[in-house]
Amino acid sequence: MNDLNSLTQQISTISKQAGAFIRQERLSFSQEAVEYKDVNNLVSYVDKEAEVQLVESLSKLLPEAGFITEEGTTGQLADRNGLNWVIDPLDGTANFIHNVPMFCVSVGLIDKGKTIAGAVYDINRDECYSAYEDGGAWRNGQRIRVSPVKTLNESMLATGFPYTRFDRMHRYLKILETLMQKTHGLRRMGSAALDLAYVACGRFEAFYEFNLNSWDMAAGVLLVKEAGGIVTDFHGGDEFLFRGDVIAGCAMQPELLEEIRSFWED
Repeated sequence: MNDLNSLTQQISTISKQAGAFIRQERLSFSQEAVEYKDVNNLVSYVDKEAEVQLVESLSKLLPEAGFITEEGTTGQLADRNGLNWVIDPLDGTANFIHNVPMFCVSVGLIDKGKTIAGAVYDINRDECYSAYEDGGAWRNGQRIRVSPVKTLNESMLATGFPYTRFDRMHRYLKILETLMQKTHGLRRMGSAALDLAYVACGRFEAFYEFNLNSWDMAAGVLLVKEAGGIVTDFHGGDEFLFRGDVIAGCAMQPELLEEIRSFWED
C-alpha cells in the first residue's frame, strides 16, 4: 500500500474535487430532482454523480481496494474484513436539498474493519479534515485536537435523530431529556460526518447517535481518535462502524457513555 501520509493527501484532493462539483450543482439545484429511497431517506442525481466521480478516482488510487458506498455505485457487496473505501458522497442530503449549508463529502479507507485513513470535506466552509492511523488529525494542513473539557456539564454535544427504528425512540428521548439538563446544550446539525469532524477540532465536546451506516462515520471516527478523542459504541465496545451506534468525544466521553448506557441497556 502507498505511504499513508501521501495517500491521505490524495484522498483529501479527491474529496475536494467531488465537493466542488456538489457546490456548483447547488447553485441551480431544483426540488424536482429529489428522489426517495425510503421514507425520509432522500437522494438526488448530485449524490449519485459525486459517488461515481469518487469511485472512479479512488479506484485509480488504490486498485486493490473494494467499495462500501451509500448509493451502491459499484453494484457489488464488499468484504467488510478486507481493504475497502467507505464513501458517503454527500452526507447531509436533506440539508443540501433545502439549501442548509451543512453537508460534506466523507471518504474513509478501512482495513480489517478499522479505518486507517480518511477525509471529510466541509463544502460550505472549504475546510478539509484528514487523518491517517498514528499520523494525527488535520484541518486544511493545521493540526487539530479535541476539546480540553473534562466534564459533561461543561460540554456542548452534537447528536442526530434517526429516521427509522422508531421502536427505540422512547429511550433516545429520555437520553435527550437528561442531557439537556446536564450540558451546555445539544445540537442536531444533520451531518454525522461533520459532527465528528467538529468534535475532532474541539467545536463540540462529543457526538452520539444510533442507527448510522458505516459511510456516515468511517472517516469521522478516525478524525476523533487521531485528534486525541475516545470512540466507542453505546455499550462501550469498538463495534461502532457496522453496529451503527457511536459515542465520540474528548476526555468527558466516559461520563457521557455512562449516561447513555443507563437508558440504552436492558
